[in-house]
Amino acid sequence: MSAPATRDPGEPRRFPWATLILAGLAFAVLVSLGTWQLQRLAWKEGLIATIEQRIASPPAPIAEIETLYGATQDVDYQPVSASGSFVNEAERHFFATFDGASGFYIYTPLRLDDGRHVFVNRGFVPYDRKEPQSRPESWPQGPLTVTGLARNPLAGKPSVLVPENDPVKNVFYWKDLGVMASTAGLPAGGTVLPFFIDADNRPNPGGLPVGGVTMTEQTNNHLQYMLTWYGLAAALVAVTALALNRRRRGL
Repeated sequence: MSAPATRDPGEPRRFPWATLILAGLAFAVLVSLGTWQLQRLAWKEGLIATIEQRIASPPAPIAEIETLYGATQDVDYQPVSASGSFVNEAERHFFATFDGASGFYIYTPLRLDDGRHVFVNRGFVPYDRKEPQSRPESWPQGPLTVTGLARNPLAGKPSVLVPENDPVKNVFYWKDLGVMASTAGLPAGGTVLPFFIDADNRPNPGGLPVGGVTMTEQTNNHLQYMLTWYGLAAALVAVTALALNRRRRGL
């Protein structure tokens, strides 16, 4: 059996082009991810500033919010005030958690003075208080004024992981305004405004629903993510340079 071939010590080593190309591709991916997080950081900081600026403003009449939505399609977190009467028997139930407990947000149409409706998220009720019969005192009667934050509608189901809504059981897992309106038993041909209102934390009769459930704080971890990806890219350059230097020196 012949002995395995050995490399002549005087023969120059082949340059590791394949390794260098793979390292270059990995570097490009890491830098791209870091740059994407940098862009997301700027977007998130702008969003946080916008939310803080909006929620600090006084409530605007709902007519102004409607005009703003028609012009911009964006009224998220705009303080709003609306007067009318709740159509209590038409409330829709959105599955949610609040303060660690599972239950439902109660979305009730508010019949405005001009006969149109806007869905109001009145707040949270525990899971076993879903049915109105368990909280009859929570149905306010007669004219009232609601103050809170306007919220944009969703264009569609936010994720494939979100369950499908079950209008028959009056259980919603995402805010499908069209289905909420069409299954609430509102007058045919009536107008439902194309946004929601999240009611503020003013106490409701009997203590339910618990209002003021809007989440206004936004998580912002994009700086850490950006530094991680850029750091990995820098580490890859250092390791690759060290390996090439050791190879050049024959170590």
